[in-house]
Amino acid sequence: MKLGEKQVLTVVKRVEFGVYLGSSEERVLLPKKQVPAGIEPGDPVEVFLYKDSDDRLIATTKEPKLTLGKLAVLDVVDTNRMGAFLDWGLEKDLFLPFKQQTTKVQKGDQCLVTLYIDKSERLCATMKVYHMLQTDSPYKKDDRVRGIIYDTSENFGVFVAVDNLYSARIPKKDVNGRLKVGDVIEARVAAVKEDGKLDLSIRDKIPEQMDKDAVKILKRIEGYGGKLPFTDKADPERIQQEFGMSKAAFKRAVGRLLKERKIDIQTNGISLK
Repeated sequence: MKLGEKQVLTVVKRVEFGVYLGSSEERVLLPKKQVPAGIEPGDPVEVFLYKDSDDRLIATTKEPKLTLGKLAVLDVVDTNRMGAFLDWGLEKDLFLPFKQQTTKVQKGDQCLVTLYIDKSERLCATMKVYHMLQTDSPYKKDDRVRGIIYDTSENFGVFVAVDNLYSARIPKKDVNGRLKVGDVIEARVAAVKEDGKLDLSIRDKIPEQMDKDAVKILKRIEGYGGKLPFTDKADPERIQQEFGMSKAAFKRAVGRLLKERKIDIQTNGISLK
């Protein structure tokens, strides 16, 4: 009997509260409300095996949202000091220990997880899914993709599971804006690495992105009453905070606006013409 997996077992005995599945040496209960109509001893039935609230092995004919060796995005339905509980389609919620969270999750969040069996032989969830992601995606440079952020790193950037399946990353130098674990993003494939992993960018290619950045800068100058209180020589942190873009991208867009004679640059700011 395989914990955490779907399998076909044989009915060996009917009882008042359900049927037992398995063999004379090893058996598991399928509760009465889960028993298909008309089933008899000797009949096969497909079930999923997990532990009930008393840590007893139990069978269910319900379809779990996640099985061993797979990945799924699940909703957080509750938390306590030990961790979080996820809705995986079964009566007993799936436990996500605090130590298995890549960021602290709250009720209402979504997270990408996989299953593992802990030291007490119980099924638990983990957000540490890097090793589970595939590197054989069908995507190529400049393709548009969609994925969920499952981890972040101050040194390496933001880690994304494209299609909840393929390994990808937004490099640190390209991380703009407030991206957090659980966010579903759309991005452009900036590069396909030799090992098959994807580098992503949430910004368009430079010509298209410059147009968008220029519009954003003009709107922000208008919001300041016609004059931005700093120039393209400002600290990168200030530019990032104001516009969610790098200093290099800001300088490119300002240069375009200057060339188009839409702005003037003074020593203490940038104003509309």
